[in-house]
Amino acid sequence: MSNPAFTFDHVHIISKDPEASANWYVEMLGATIAANTMARGAPQIFPELGGMTILIRGWRPGADPVAASPIQRYADFSSHNTWGTDHFGCAELRGKGVSFPVGIRATRSVGSATSGPGRNLRSSPAPPCRG
Repeated sequence: MSNPAFTFDHVHIISKDPEASANWYVEMLGATIAANTMARGAPQIFPELGGMTILIRGWRPGADPVAASPIQRYADFSSHNTWGTDHFGCAELRGKGVSFPVGIRATRSVGSATSGPGRNLRSSPAPPCRG
């Protein structure tokens, strides 16, 4: 059973180019930039989307983030095959010029896209995103 009262403070994304990543959420999903700051030597940009905050942080001195793995194809699915966020649901992006390396599948009613500039996106039929 879903809990409509459940909320969260933010989703935190580490990006090589936080400005481009934040702009992707603005252009593709209609987010607005609530703040653009520096913290612990790293840029932090706060796009807001549907009342929720995405915190996009750049490289922090002393940190050594590893790159996400590319999409891997399996017999009946595809995945980045790493722990963490694999994708998020939103099928409307095709109409905004986003290309999808994995074709539309009718196996689920949820669309998915891997977020951020330079990332591959994939989709299956889904209710529209709001944005």
